[in-house]
Amino acid sequence: VQLVESGGGLVQPGGSLRLSCATSGFTFSTSNMNWARQAPGKVLQWISTISSDGTTLYSNSVKGRFTISRDNAKNMLYLQMNSLTPEDTAVYYCRKGGERGQGTQVTVSS
Repeated sequence: VQLVESGGGLVQPGGSLRLSCATSGFTFSTSNMNWARQAPGKVLQWISTISSDGTTLYSNSVKGRFTISRDNAKNMLYLQMNSLTPEDTAVYYCRKGGERGQGTQVTVSS
């Protein structure tokens, strides 16, 4: 299993970012996929899941602002993040079960 996140960066409050996760080493199209994040000094927090059939789930902290999606033809997972706040600052991870990538840093600050 290989998961490589990208797309993080520094953004002002109210801004948007789109994270991507390139996957390989497993059958992506039949896998449920997740995004999680870890803020400084805090535990890893689940934020969203997309099942193999496209069903999506979100934590209350991101519902209505973030959108998870997938491209099975490209083995790619995405997270569109809108209306970002400083509380969204964290390292964001793409996950398959217990596996995760190296993460991508998202910093929301003016």
